[in-house]
Amino acid sequence: MDEPTSSATPSATPDLPPVVAVPGQLAIPAAPSADRDRDDASSAGPRPEGAQILADLRAQIKRYVVMPSEEALTAVTLWIAATHLQRAWQHAPRLAIVAPEKRCGKSRLLDVVTETVRNPLITVNASPAAIFRSIDDEDPPSLLVDEADTLFSTVKAAEKNEEVRGLINAGHQRNRPTLRVTGPEHKPTAFPTFAMAALAGIGDLPDTVMDRSVVIRMRRRAAGEKVAAFRTTRDTPALHAIRDRLSAWLQPLYQRALEMEPLMPVEDRAADTWEPLVVIADLAGGEWPALARTACRVMTDYEAGQDEEGGLRTRLLVGIRRAFAAENDPAVLGTKRLLEALNADKEAPWAEYGANGLTPRGLQLLLQPYGISSANRRFPDGTQAKGFARNQFLDTWARYCPEPAPAAGPAQPLAEPLPGTAA
Repeated sequence: MDEPTSSATPSATPDLPPVVAVPGQLAIPAAPSADRDRDDASSAGPRPEGAQILADLRAQIKRYVVMPSEEALTAVTLWIAATHLQRAWQHAPRLAIVAPEKRCGKSRLLDVVTETVRNPLITVNASPAAIFRSIDDEDPPSLLVDEADTLFSTVKAAEKNEEVRGLINAGHQRNRPTLRVTGPEHKPTAFPTFAMAALAGIGDLPDTVMDRSVVIRMRRRAAGEKVAAFRTTRDTPALHAIRDRLSAWLQPLYQRALEMEPLMPVEDRAADTWEPLVVIADLAGGEWPALARTACRVMTDYEAGQDEEGGLRTRLLVGIRRAFAAENDPAVLGTKRLLEALNADKEAPWAEYGANGLTPRGLQLLLQPYGISSANRRFPDGTQAKGFARNQFLDTWARYCPEPAPAAGPAQPLAEPLPGTAA
């Protein structure tokens, strides 16, 4: 379990450090800070009940864990609250708590999550059968998995735990049961899989899990960042009190939550994943609707950027678009010239394809799922050779790696990035 890297007196409730751009959480001053929100709310009058409960939960998380950004703190707060209304959701968002190294606070955050979610079911290494036999349709548990990297960190481990990954993916959406033969009559039986889940580990989880997750990228605390020590016997009563307040507030709102369709700042699976958190924020009122949508947009945009850099085929599409742009977007580009441009990118993974990098055959195989292939083309100088037409890629670019939309309104200054992070 992750332990704090420096001590602090239990009674001290530290302030979050200034938000900066760090790996895993792009932080911009798009919304007022949580502390300023509290000051503004107190000066304007008493908060709504739900907003106050969420603020108290947020303060408890800050007490024990240094979060990577205000957006991440908002997301975890709302995710915990959403577990108390699981029956109302169509999708059960995963909470991926990941870090590049040990001692980044993953397990400490999971401690706080465990004591505040509804019906926690925590495990380090459980079988798929044990998991799906623990899930109840009427009151789904909040599945909490520590050391998740042991399940997926190597090819051998991932193959061994493929059924667990499938179960985690299926449980993101309602009505995706797993079928098993049970009893002496070997009767096919459907077991529910729908349940919210938090997974903590070193390194990214499988892409299919990350795509269904609110991703919290933890980092190791700096020397000046202080947190209170967490002691189970001493500290859980206060967390359980907030858990009970969450339940008392949200349970009567089940029918209202069931019927809500909030305005979302994202689309598709990201909207499915974040919708329960945004509904909770809208139910709470106060500053929370704005904070939730800012966190949703900022964190989703960051993960989309991660996917652009890490998804092999997506990266190839981006590289091809850049190659065409470097040639002033000609109608046709030869395969040889395109490969030269792709292999010239020393940070791209194409060198792994052989001594000379990506080959025509390798390029064909990567583009095949999009229905794109080379053909004999005639070039402006009258020569013919294998190549690609730019209009072959237009629809694929628009669907899988669209150009970022221009920012609406005046640009806001970004915080000073840390060394090695994207500016």
